[in-house]
Amino acid sequence: MRRDADVVEQVRAIAARVAGTLGLDIFDVQFRREASGMVLRVQVDRPGPAAKAEESVSVEDCAAVSRDLSAVLDVEDVVPTAYVLEVSSPGLDRPLRTAQDFQRFAGRRAKVVMRQAVDGQSFFKGRLEGVTESDVLIVTDDKRCHQVPLAIITRANLEVEF
Repeated sequence: MRRDADVVEQVRAIAARVAGTLGLDIFDVQFRREASGMVLRVQVDRPGPAAKAEESVSVEDCAAVSRDLSAVLDVEDVVPTAYVLEVSSPGLDRPLRTAQDFQRFAGRRAKVVMRQAVDGQSFFKGRLEGVTESDVLIVTDDKRCHQVPLAIITRANLEVEF
């Protein structure tokens, strides 16, 4: 029987091909047991800043990836058990994981949580100003700029702005 990690990597490769034909990237792939059974969750993303709604992943994008990916997965028989396929976007409060994410969303509001304090705080909420070689720059509401080493960030998400 295939390990779940192997299934995830195989699905990630197939999903990347499918999403790529639609101008999308794969943000995350998960395969896990939930109350309803096995769920294969694929999150797609649109390259670029996605600062406006029309630049984000649409419901139609998710439906197209779901339809095409489902067909390929059925043919290639990658998943060894019955499952439910869910295709979605990372969401408005999407996680920020890499230096490229922090740079891509410069100018947007975010919450950054660290495993050790920076300037006496274990988290910051504010506007991302970009990244240096090793730090994320964030300006808090009191107009102070903080340099947070990427290496100590445990979690970061965009904040929803209306």
